[in-house]
Amino acid sequence: MRLTAHTPLPASVKAPGYDRERQAAGIVHIGIGAFHRAHQAVYTDDAMAAGDGDWGTIGVSLRSGDVAAQLNPQDGLYTVSTRSAAGTELRMIGAVQKVLVAAEDPQAVIDAIAAPTTHIISFTITEKGYLRRADGSLDLAAAVGGVSLYRFVAAGLAARKAARLGGVTLLSCDNLAGNGAVLSRLMREYLAAYHPDLSAWFDGECTCPATMIDRIVPATTDADRVAVEATLGARDEGAVVTEAFSQWVIEDDFAGPRPRWETVGAELVADVAPYETAKLRMLNGAHSALAYIGLGGGHEYVHQAIADPDIRPIIERLMREEAAPTIDAASGQDLAAYADALMGRFANPALHHRLIQIAMDGSQKIPQRWLETLAWHQERGQRCLSLETAVTAWIAFLRSDHAIDDPLADALRAAAAGPDAIERLFGDGGLIPSDWRPV
Repeated sequence: MRLTAHTPLPASVKAPGYDRERQAAGIVHIGIGAFHRAHQAVYTDDAMAAGDGDWGTIGVSLRSGDVAAQLNPQDGLYTVSTRSAAGTELRMIGAVQKVLVAAEDPQAVIDAIAAPTTHIISFTITEKGYLRRADGSLDLAAAVGGVSLYRFVAAGLAARKAARLGGVTLLSCDNLAGNGAVLSRLMREYLAAYHPDLSAWFDGECTCPATMIDRIVPATTDADRVAVEATLGARDEGAVVTEAFSQWVIEDDFAGPRPRWETVGAELVADVAPYETAKLRMLNGAHSALAYIGLGGGHEYVHQAIADPDIRPIIERLMREEAAPTIDAASGQDLAAYADALMGRFANPALHHRLIQIAMDGSQKIPQRWLETLAWHQERGQRCLSLETAVTAWIAFLRSDHAIDDPLADALRAAAAGPDAIERLFGDGGLIPSDWRPV
């Protein structure tokens, strides 16, 4: 039996604290994977429980129908299992109303963006979903020729303009440096090429705030679903698993109404950059290093790799001595305490975060996670032994028998194969543009 709105919940499972039937959809979220369901949707669920109305979410999957098949038969409902050393807490999230699949019903996505009740379009589409070329510009052919966020957002905005509706906030929640500015620039490039009549309207009516998102969300396993079913007495195909820690820092630059996320734990700030840089270079940088070094050492999970006495000092040095000095911290931002907290989070044995999940899309992640730190130190005549170890581990990964889940997989394998791999990957004219030059 599947979880639905009519499933009686055990007393131990927290239910949505509002009437779902009375909520309009104020958010369209593109890329409704596990991370969104364990992070932004939880904040929105809490905000509605605290009294905010009409912030239901319409989820959009650009290509795959998997999440729609998980959530739509369940009335959009799913559970979040929060795991820590103290045990597991289970709650049901009601913020998501339904999931659309853009490849199957593109007009439904456009209509959702154009709806008068919609005020925010948010995104978790991973770094590669922004379709950037090596120089950072938009790959216009890919953006117009396939199922891309740009096509649907532009069509929805055109419909809003025609209906004399206001603009929307475009809220990137992906691990990109300056994600709001990146999204704004790429969206403008697309509009200039294919909807020039929308460019001025977009500039005047829409905003793209920067964000920093932080929560570890491993891929859900069949064993996770079985554990949830044992508690619920119903099968939850959309179940997600996460840690207790969660952080969301948002630039306070919205085009119109928004949920009061700051009342339920989010931070609304004038400048996201210090938080974003710390997260990218310390947490994400360490995560990627753990992935490649840990896999090379025969480990499967993050908590195993960080417990390895040969690996732990490498990660400590990466965060404290290599990444932290490059960050212009905000007032009150304690980077030493942040590193302490990260080490504890990585060591959480209740959270089975697979290293191979983190290892995917390395070509899209490594520039902001490693290369900016390496370049900062190189400018000062310094080296980063931990990050250089991580680069070596990545090259070994590319040469290994592991499947490479990366948009540049074939080119990466070819570049990594020879004795000059590091120069072919990172040198002048290398596959991955960088200010850092290997020595």
